[in-house]
Amino acid sequence: MSQIDAEKIEGSEEPEQRGEKLVDVSEAIRYRKRAQAAEQKKTILEQELAERKAEVEKLNQNLSQMTIERQLIDKLVSAGVRDLEAAVIIGRTKLEGDKETTAADVVERLRKEKSYLFNDTPAAAVGAKTSGVKDRLSGATGTLERAAKKAANTGSRADLQEYLRARRNFV
Repeated sequence: MSQIDAEKIEGSEEPEQRGEKLVDVSEAIRYRKRAQAAEQKKTILEQELAERKAEVEKLNQNLSQMTIERQLIDKLVSAGVRDLEAAVIIGRTKLEGDKETTAADVVERLRKEKSYLFNDTPAAAVGAKTSGVKDRLSGATGTLERAAKKAANTGSRADLQEYLRARRNFV
């Protein structure tokens, strides 16, 4: 037997004898469709995952910006700012311009550069009012206090009436 004949005999072996199994054409088509559907589902899931990762990244950036803004607001309030909104806007632009500065640094720079945004003393921030509102009792506080003390000390109805009349004019 020649070498070519031996190769033909080896090549003519059935696939089942070589360890391979024959599959029906309809089953092969079903397997192929299932594989294609799985691949499509995989690509869709990968796209959704990428979208979710981008959304998480965006939310993390928003959270870090909000945290920085909250720190800035806290520092500005403790420094006794008069116009919080304007100071926050200016401070935010300064923070965005230089990533290494902190909220405390920005507040100190604002106190030096734009002192009109702050009250004279930080303690005034505790009972701070907006700069446009005036205290209606400022001039008559002494008169009202005196009338109230007199009414409390004497206990007379006439003094109480006088105090209430004075109070009605100012409050």
